[in-house]
Amino acid sequence: MKNQKHLFSLPKDIHYLNCAYMGPQLKTVEHAGIEAVLKKNNPTQIKPKHFFEEAGVLKQNFAKIINASAERIAIVPSASYGLMTAINNLPLGNGNEALVVGEEFPSGYFSIVRWCEKHNKQLKTIPRPSQSPEVGRDWHEQLMENITDQTAVLMMSTVHWTDGTKYLLEEIGQKCREHQVVFILDGTQSVGAIPFDVQKVKPDALVCAGYKWLLGPYSIGLAYFSELFDDGIPLEESWMNRSNSQEFSSLTKYDPVYSKGAGRYNMGEFSNFILLPMLNKALEQILDWGVDNIESYTKKLVEPLFPFLKEKGYDFEEEAFRSGHLFGIHLPATMDKESLLADLEKSKIYVSVRGEAIRLSLHLFNTLEDLEALMDVLDRPSK
Repeated sequence: MKNQKHLFSLPKDIHYLNCAYMGPQLKTVEHAGIEAVLKKNNPTQIKPKHFFEEAGVLKQNFAKIINASAERIAIVPSASYGLMTAINNLPLGNGNEALVVGEEFPSGYFSIVRWCEKHNKQLKTIPRPSQSPEVGRDWHEQLMENITDQTAVLMMSTVHWTDGTKYLLEEIGQKCREHQVVFILDGTQSVGAIPFDVQKVKPDALVCAGYKWLLGPYSIGLAYFSELFDDGIPLEESWMNRSNSQEFSSLTKYDPVYSKGAGRYNMGEFSNFILLPMLNKALEQILDWGVDNIESYTKKLVEPLFPFLKEKGYDFEEEAFRSGHLFGIHLPATMDKESLLADLEKSKIYVSVRGEAIRLSLHLFNTLEDLEALMDVLDRPSK
């Protein structure tokens, strides 16, 4: 896989190492958005079938990325919407504890807190083992040990959003099934950048915002819901989610039957005539590249960085539990973080600070020159 920066409109003089904050827009996505905005100038161009066709293609494309059935996909406005949908429909008789990992993203954390408070369940957090030299390995082991018959649900991200710590999701999914634990995943920070296979991990729900590694616009996302949720109650009762919704002349017959599979969980006005074409273009490009190739590119690109970081005294996760596209580095004790961040900004190197880590996140638009610029700034305190 070759560098793909020519497909984006990023300024030539910046080093954007921050895709986990917001993915830049592909030129094809930009053009799809402009075309969609102009289309509504003449509403006669928008036919009843257009309320559903683009959505169907979008579900098929996302299903291909995660190896699922399109019937299991719902269109959501945000990760929090999808997470709350799943959590609201959790069974109540399979345990008294809800399990999360430490420093989980607030949207998931507050959703599960509300469920615990409403149903008198206990929230159990597995904190990051900060004193361990093998954080990812020990964290995974502690998480596995705490999945028991007392666990009702495990809600977590596919990789940790602050520093890309990887989890052995297939092992975790298997342990959840053994103890009848509902397994809910937020895939926002990895799906589209590293492979994820629903058939192997077997989550009960997977939710992804579209504007990061799926390279789509803001305020649109996608969610997978397993058969566990087929009789659930959606957050809203959209007319579009009924089995007769494509027959506009029959809408007042008030069919109580929902659309098949996860269709009941689509957000209202899911056919958004601007955002859907944009996200579809992004997913088509990801499928054309291949997620395996995206992961291979970023892992190879960052190879020279880690020997350098080790030599200069920076801490980072061991390779087996470190994502190639997103990872955190921890500064030497003698280094001033604010001064370093100021130097990075002066050099037009864009990163994020999440928790205690400086978070770096790369994609196919990044080059060796970006990493050389980063290493030059990281090396200055030692010169």
